[in-house]
Amino acid sequence: MSKALRWLLSLVVLIGTVSTAGAATAATSTEPSDIKDRLLSIPGMTLVQEKPVTGYRYFVLTYTQPVDHKRPSRGTFEQRVTVLHKDTSRPTVFATSGYNVSVNPGRSEPTRIVDGNQVSMEYRFFTPSRPAPADWSKLNIWQAASDQHRIFKALKPIYNENWLATGGSKGGMTATYYERFYPRDMDGVVAYVAPNDVDNREDSRYDRFLAGVGTKECRTALGAVQREALVRREALTALYAARAEAEGGTFTTTGTLDKAFEAVVLDLVWGFWQYQLAADCATVPAAATATDQELFDYIDSIVGWSAYTDQGLTPYTPYYYQAGTELGGPTVRQPWLGGLSRYGYQPPRNFVPRSIPMSFDRDAMRDIDHWVQRNATRMLYVYGENDPWTAEAFRLGRHAKDSYIYTAPGANHGANVAGLVEDERAKATERILSWAGLAPQAAAAAAAPDSKVVPLAPYDRKLDRSGTLQQPTLRP
Repeated sequence: MSKALRWLLSLVVLIGTVSTAGAATAATSTEPSDIKDRLLSIPGMTLVQEKPVTGYRYFVLTYTQPVDHKRPSRGTFEQRVTVLHKDTSRPTVFATSGYNVSVNPGRSEPTRIVDGNQVSMEYRFFTPSRPAPADWSKLNIWQAASDQHRIFKALKPIYNENWLATGGSKGGMTATYYERFYPRDMDGVVAYVAPNDVDNREDSRYDRFLAGVGTKECRTALGAVQREALVRREALTALYAARAEAEGGTFTTTGTLDKAFEAVVLDLVWGFWQYQLAADCATVPAAATATDQELFDYIDSIVGWSAYTDQGLTPYTPYYYQAGTELGGPTVRQPWLGGLSRYGYQPPRNFVPRSIPMSFDRDAMRDIDHWVQRNATRMLYVYGENDPWTAEAFRLGRHAKDSYIYTAPGANHGANVAGLVEDERAKATERILSWAGLAPQAAAAAAAPDSKVVPLAPYDRKLDRSGTLQQPTLRP
């Protein structure tokens, strides 16, 4: 009887083993092999469009996110995500702009350096990634970092090699905040031209920066254009009104055309240094002899007269809301204007509809700054020498590990690793490769002459455009 029982038990175990193996084989055989099918097998992931691009597969997707990550049951929204797929055996770069996501394929600099995949996320509350109805209290840096964390967790089983976070300007801020709240997700962070406004009430660094950037002659010429525009306020506001009427521009948010006019004029110096080069000083018109139209057109070319119309402001309401609730924003003194300015630099509250409540949290950026100084690990910051946002850059404390801050000489808000001096460019490239898990390539970069250290992927003029969204007004 005991032999029969043992035989029966052995048979049961054997059948169970065969069944389990058969189930595992079936699961393996039914697992999607095509990358599109694998992405769409993620719960909550929906395909919007696949676009052709040489050497990659490119997908525009939406991913279902909770409106409130602390209370996931209280509603969801669809967040746009794009995937530039190279190969699951390559590292992945998580690139964020902090604004809308581009639905056209493009590579960030780190993606090209590591020759990897790229995932990009649209920042919450930038349309169409906005909950309906919009509870603006759920637009904060922790909720956005949690969006990014959930996307990473969903994609990591597919892209299981090393990940890097990157972004330019507000995107660099976004990458930093993500690292602060979820420091175990990424293997490294590359943040470009990222401002760090620790104390929103103290902006003298910006004043000192603008008083010394470029040449005295260029600063004087730009200031003269501003002064002359305000002296000729009546004539230029008439041109502005005509432009607005022709384009359907309105001024409900700012309150008056005059406030919008002055906001544009006061942004001229900042906008010039943010996106122009020192060589462009030669294009500044001679204010005293320029016609009204020449002044109007020049200011338009640097800042854009549509920037502070309702139509220009509306797409950026989420940014101005964040600037007025957590991020802070520059308040720049321009003493060369004398008493010509009626309003001075206007606060973010002036650029957000009054129907949206706002309250500033003074501790948000202090927490970020404190964390970066004490805990930064495998973080690289790149700034431009002539970019006004560099005045309030991130800083590294003595507890930071394997982290670096470099400044590209003569560069503006488009500063990148390629624009660094040779030894810093080589070091930055080597660290990015190392953090991406590409040790042999990193070792080769470390051993190569500085001039020979190049990204792993060759330059592609269609894919390798600047990763920093151009915002000539006071938006990072």
